[in-house]
Amino acid sequence: MRIVSVGHAIFAATMIVLGVLGVFDVAYTVIWQPVPKGVPARESLMYLCALISIACGVGLLWQRTAAPAARVLLGYLLLWLVVLRLPGLFRSLAVDVYWPASRTAVMAAAAWVLYAWFATDWDRQRFGFATGDKGIRIARALYGLAIIPFGLAHFQFVKQTAAQVPSWLPAHVAWVYFTGSAFIAAGVAILIGAYARLAAALSALQMGMFLLLVWVPVAVSGSMSTFQRSETVVTWALAVAGWVVTESYQRLSPSNREPRA
Repeated sequence: MRIVSVGHAIFAATMIVLGVLGVFDVAYTVIWQPVPKGVPARESLMYLCALISIACGVGLLWQRTAAPAARVLLGYLLLWLVVLRLPGLFRSLAVDVYWPASRTAVMAAAAWVLYAWFATDWDRQRFGFATGDKGIRIARALYGLAIIPFGLAHFQFVKQTAAQVPSWLPAHVAWVYFTGSAFIAAGVAILIGAYARLAAALSALQMGMFLLLVWVPVAVSGSMSTFQRSETVVTWALAVAGWVVTESYQRLSPSNREPRA
């Protein structure tokens, strides 16, 4: 096996779990939803997503297959982002359009970090711009851009977001503004390179705390709706992806063991 970091291992395991859940219930392929209605064989496409998720997750855990698995996963997520997510932004900036785009971009950023880590000579010769320090910088920028809309959504839906704040915390609306501002500030910090590592770490921590404080208690209560189950899965996946991006500031390249910038 080839495990270079805790984030790498958990991200790979998360992709496997997402795929397994999707095989048994297509509603769990939430990372790739919604699929536009005009896309043919939409349900079959969801099962394909689940199978690719499983295959890439397993591949990331083995030395011989880590590089091709990261390559396939990154290419697949970027294709999904460019073909099925970004075009919608030219028609509407509604939350149900920009949120899925940002979600896909965060996952792609984590996959890009792993691809830059595991890139072989073949990858560096053909896709040099996407590997090494250049690839890492692109992945970080993509992540920074992707989390800014998370913060904007807090301001756009203050009432709905405040309703999700745990009842034992005071000043629900204040928490909405604080966490929304934190996402925006973290995204900008990562883009301009000011306290970027701290910003990435805090953004991942914020998503993890949301999972712990909001969705875990609902899950323990045993009264989760379909929407809440899917949001729990999404929050977990995004927090893990943020963790991987954070590790890009401190990890050594598995291919050449030189310090990252």
